[in-house]
Amino acid sequence: MNRIKTDICVIGGGSGGLSVAAGAVQMGASVVLLEGHKMGGDCLNYGCVPSKALIASAKQANAMAHGAKYGIGNVDPSVDYGAAKDHVADVIATIAPVDSVERFEGLGVQVIQEFGRFISKTEVQAGDTVITARRFVVATGSGPFVPPIPGLENVAYYTNENIFDLRDKPKHLIVIGGGPIGMEMAQAHRRLGCNVTVIEGMKAFGKDDPEMAEIVLENLRAEGVNIVEDAQADKISGKGDTITVHTPKGDFTGSHLLMAVGRKVNTDKLDLDAGGVAYDRSGLKVGPDLRSVSNKRVYAAGDVAGGLQFTHVAGYHAGVLIRAILFGLPSKQRTDHIPWATYTDPELAQVGLTEAQARKKYASTLEVVRFDFHHNDRLIAERKTKGLIKVMVVRGRPVGASIAGHMAGELIGMWAMAIANKMKMSAIANTVLPYPTISEVNKRVAGAYFSPRLFESDTVKKVVGLIQRWLP
Repeated sequence: MNRIKTDICVIGGGSGGLSVAAGAVQMGASVVLLEGHKMGGDCLNYGCVPSKALIASAKQANAMAHGAKYGIGNVDPSVDYGAAKDHVADVIATIAPVDSVERFEGLGVQVIQEFGRFISKTEVQAGDTVITARRFVVATGSGPFVPPIPGLENVAYYTNENIFDLRDKPKHLIVIGGGPIGMEMAQAHRRLGCNVTVIEGMKAFGKDDPEMAEIVLENLRAEGVNIVEDAQADKISGKGDTITVHTPKGDFTGSHLLMAVGRKVNTDKLDLDAGGVAYDRSGLKVGPDLRSVSNKRVYAAGDVAGGLQFTHVAGYHAGVLIRAILFGLPSKQRTDHIPWATYTDPELAQVGLTEAQARKKYASTLEVVRFDFHHNDRLIAERKTKGLIKVMVVRGRPVGASIAGHMAGELIGMWAMAIANKMKMSAIANTVLPYPTISEVNKRVAGAYFSPRLFESDTVKKVVGLIQRWLP
């Protein structure tokens, strides 16, 4: 048995773990990184990267089929589904070296390609190596949750972990789950020529502002995606090359099944009990400083920390941990400034509080300002005018923003910055942006906040009138 002593032992080579390892080793700490599967984790191999690559293929097919409004004849695209998957694989391969074992070893990280498990409060074993560390960072991420639906065990089904390996285009894809993963894959496959049915037990995009969600859902339905809401999957059966999902709203039959109902954290292999690390179904039990409540040597980053499950949150957690572990500074996470986006067309993005959440928290002090995309000149030129932005404002400061529309994922960044830095609406309104750009949507909604104060105020009109009389 080999034994290693190190400053920091990182368990998991996904976004959070890699960011901690890279930052810590470059600042002078000794680091051991354990990864028993693929470097880059879920995001690179099964999530953000491959899904956006497939969406890009689907977007190109859709553009070819809808060029007439721009003066370009519509073309029925010839979709090579296998070649689209080659594109996905190439994108992953292009990014992979940044997350590779070779790169991290080059930085000075000792990488052990084995799963790690606790054998005591101060030791983790990976293969035939025992690592003793001053601090452990658990960053094992999450995987697809597959609910125990009767009959599911008797049919072939896909999750985000293997759907990108599928080479033959589905004739009819049934998606169980109307969240971001399910809806992104539903639209992508519809645009690539598949029939698609989405079955959701409650409401599609249930965590987003319902008004914004409806803008996106309306477009998906118009493209031919069959979305069945309030339809719990009671049973699944298969016959020959078909799969049937039985629900209270009827039976839905297709050729392929994608399970996209949620995520479960990866803690099974860690033997957390042996390490004295408290946990539950949502992940490790940690405080706002991401430190284990039961073993002070242990920290968590990313999905396994039990909060928002996004790649960028894992990266943010890494920054919180580096300040605490390397410099001994008080460092706590916050969530009010964390944005997220769904990359359907149109896109859906959120940061801070939704309108419903803000009304519940702030009541009479809340102002909600809106701006419709169809007033933006660049969007008119692009014929992408279907969309809306809402900003929730309390005493001149934004506390939340919801956007549905073209490039919503890019537009939300300005509001994430504003909330993170406690900026006022005046900071957005005072920003000069090039014309014509889509980002003017943000400036115009800030202007909508000030317009009543300037143009509908009798006091302002009286003051201006007096000044005009006295000006030479």
